[in-house]
Amino acid sequence: MTGSIEQGTSQTHGNTHILHFLVTFPQPMEAVWPALSTPEGLGAWWTPVDVLEPRLGGTVALRGQGAGQVTAWDVDRVAEYTLDDGARVRFHLEPDAGQGSALRLTHEFRGEGTSEQAWRDHLERLIGELG
Repeated sequence: MTGSIEQGTSQTHGNTHILHFLVTFPQPMEAVWPALSTPEGLGAWWTPVDVLEPRLGGTVALRGQGAGQVTAWDVDRVAEYTLDDGARVRFHLEPDAGQGSALRLTHEFRGEGTSEQAWRDHLERLIGELG
């Protein structure tokens, strides 16, 4: 059994774009968390990480995305990275049916950013990495 992208939505408010995704996994939260919160995990499916201080207020530098700070950190549940250009990526894990987990991903940015289809491609890679 593999994960699946259950839902994806896109909203635009002026020059601000907000993408939301819901992805379910048969794996428990503790198995998914490293893929969202470690340089090795993020690099395997999304983007290489040059710096990641895993704590609230820590520095983050995502190659091709930018640098900034960790603006939310709740171990095994929430990792949020806010970049210097104002873009924000939030990963929120929660228990799902049975032993599985659900990821709520929010990407907020101004102007040009990662498209909905590009995120779907990244999330398919994440599902493959965890499978």
